[in-house]
Amino acid sequence: MQQNYLSQRNTYKFLEKLTSHNFKSELSLLKSLVKDVVNHKEFGIIGGRIWELNPQDYSYNLSYQFGDVDKIPKDYSLSIEDQPVLNKLPKQRTILHHESDELLKMKGIYSYSLTGVGELIRLKGGKYYKYALGFNAPEMLKSFYETLNIISGIATIAIRGISGQSVEKKIRRDLLKASEIQRNLLPEHKIRFLDYDIYGICTPDSEVGGDYFDYLKNIYEGEENLGIVIADASSKGLPAAIQALFVSGAIRMGIRFATKISHLFSRLNTLIWETFVYERFVTLFYCELTNVSNRLLLYANAGHCSPIHYRPGNNSFMFLEATGAMLGLTEHQSFGVENIRMHPGDVLVLYTDGITESQDGNGIMFGEERLQELIRKHHNETSENIALLIIEDVQKYTAESLYNDDKTLVVIKRDLAELPDMTEISKSSII
Repeated sequence: MQQNYLSQRNTYKFLEKLTSHNFKSELSLLKSLVKDVVNHKEFGIIGGRIWELNPQDYSYNLSYQFGDVDKIPKDYSLSIEDQPVLNKLPKQRTILHHESDELLKMKGIYSYSLTGVGELIRLKGGKYYKYALGFNAPEMLKSFYETLNIISGIATIAIRGISGQSVEKKIRRDLLKASEIQRNLLPEHKIRFLDYDIYGICTPDSEVGGDYFDYLKNIYEGEENLGIVIADASSKGLPAAIQALFVSGAIRMGIRFATKISHLFSRLNTLIWETFVYERFVTLFYCELTNVSNRLLLYANAGHCSPIHYRPGNNSFMFLEATGAMLGLTEHQSFGVENIRMHPGDVLVLYTDGITESQDGNGIMFGEERLQELIRKHHNETSENIALLIIEDVQKYTAESLYNDDKTLVVIKRDLAELPDMTEISKSSII
């Protein structure tokens, strides 16, 4: 299961990189994407096609085809009335199906996958995606269904970026205002809870970003716990900031009514799926510091970078791996909850991929090993010093890099010495 979550994340990063180049048109982007997906051996795809909606004829016209299959006539089209599967696409977004079109079957396409991309256009029969990407293989695996959902989301985001480039110049002033609002919504960096010393920091790559962290009071059966969340929304810029704001508000509301972390995650996943048509994907890690003598820490990880738990007592590291898929990947998902104990002196570092995947001038990533060594080297410092030293090291490492991303970090450290009970959290520390 864990390998599947890693595969999803690797696929997401692979496709995000493919669509990060500058494209002059939507079709040029999609052609490049189809070609790279077919050429990527791990997907096992032998052919790919781009179908473009023709509102006048109520059909999808073939715009591009690539792969080791017999060529379809360039002017070929699929009537929406003759292909009922096309009516299901707006709701399901991705479909695995057996081919019914006789000409396509003659070309060796017997089963295929189809995913909607781009804006939804309203016609007399409902809404339809502007583009449909079709792929075929000797065997269409169920695992490729999730890959296609990721392809659809990333391609749509990239297309919107192309069409919105001119608009972005006009809303520069609004972005600066949005940046100020987003900064004000983040909690104070430093907070204490019981014998925990906690420090968080978020540095967006541009005016606004999709990273965020938060501290949440949670009273359960009369005991006060502290929830800590860190998340990374898909997309970039303002859309990502809006999504991060939505997730922040939803989890703050949800934690009041969902006593179980797994239920909270499932409800949040459904909300994201129903609310965001395009930017559905969010990675999120949530943990609860409990007010029990053994300092049990509960956590759930929705496809987020695995936080690093360092135990100086035996000089060991442990990664808090995913307990579920990325939020918004499919409509209904379940999430597991795991736990660890925080011994005196233990350090837990939560981070987004802007930390470990930052690159130097040669394109080499900062990586988890460098982060581990920094934690080991500075574990005797305060949580604030550990966080600032890590950020400083990452910034030096990426000084000559052309690529940057939002960077968010939360360091949780349990004091070596037992302190008096400090369950009362300063109201100024939690917004």
